[in-house]
Amino acid sequence: MKILAIDVGTGTQDILLYDTEREVENSLVMVMPSPTVIIAEMIKKATKEGLNIFLKGDVMGGGPSVKAIKAHIEKGYKVYATENAALTIKDDIERVRSMGINIVDDAENIPSDLEKIILKDIDLDAIENALLSFGVGMPDKIAVAVQDHGNSPDISNRIYRFRIFEKFIDEGGDFSKFAYGGNAIPEEFTRMASVSRTTGKMDTIIMDTGPAAIFGALLDPRAIQPAIVVNIGNGHTLAAIVDNDRIVALFEHHTSALDGLKLQEYIKEFACGTLGFDDIFNDGGHGCYIRESYGPDAIMSVMITGPRRNILQTMKTEDRDIAIWNKLHFAAPFGNMMLSGCYGLLMPQLRQYM
Repeated sequence: MKILAIDVGTGTQDILLYDTEREVENSLVMVMPSPTVIIAEMIKKATKEGLNIFLKGDVMGGGPSVKAIKAHIEKGYKVYATENAALTIKDDIERVRSMGINIVDDAENIPSDLEKIILKDIDLDAIENALLSFGVGMPDKIAVAVQDHGNSPDISNRIYRFRIFEKFIDEGGDFSKFAYGGNAIPEEFTRMASVSRTTGKMDTIIMDTGPAAIFGALLDPRAIQPAIVVNIGNGHTLAAIVDNDRIVALFEHHTSALDGLKLQEYIKEFACGTLGFDDIFNDGGHGCYIRESYGPDAIMSVMITGPRRNILQTMKTEDRDIAIWNKLHFAAPFGNMMLSGCYGLLMPQLRQYM
């Protein structure tokens, strides 16, 4: 069996083609710019050339692309968008309109000189062409991780996203609670649903990027549970206490708000069970939820992964808390840190190697 795993982040999309008949380390790998970065560059090019743009396609990740859209408008250029594409910018279409974006039907007559840009998190044609150029075909099964805040036009998406995580933890916190079949996406997960529409009839598993990286880091042989696992992503930092492959506690913050000392202190309080929801939320993060607390002595390993792990790596020796650093490892499951999310997507298949 071959499975294509794609972890879509803010900076990169990490792609792994896993073949059950080969060693995991011999899987084919690509680390490429993320779709939102690619779209942002298209928009910047249109801005530079003085072109109005038409956004079509479906809901996808924002960040760089939304920043480029706002900059395009600030330069005095027009933006047209279908409703599905516009939801990439905000969950509330009226708020999108208030930004100066013209919401149109795909079939409407719009100016012919617009630069058309198609929004989507997964470009299967591009991936297939890349594989075919090396004589490799596409598999029938695909696993995708994207960050989905959930559709929350009426409340803070920070709160809404975190309440979803709390529910998953209360229901057991195992891999199956965080992963969905392509035809079983809850209605509020608009970005995951968009991915499902893109993958169509392919056998598809979809989950959030944060938990995917958490489960992937556990495949590092140094991950002894109960463990604290921290994924320091380009956009978000997600930390979890995991026991017996179950997430029993979790906090999520924005990486831009953290430095080594601050993150280290949060990890210490998290291990002690004293970190609260308001501590993170009032600092601009998403929140914290501790269903089960073991105490710092019971934590056997602290696993760090993610493209911004240098926040901790570059800490001065004298600033490092020995109680944490004696247990701390920079996770590299199957020898590749950048693929923690991809390996997490494949955790049920890869556990046989542990």
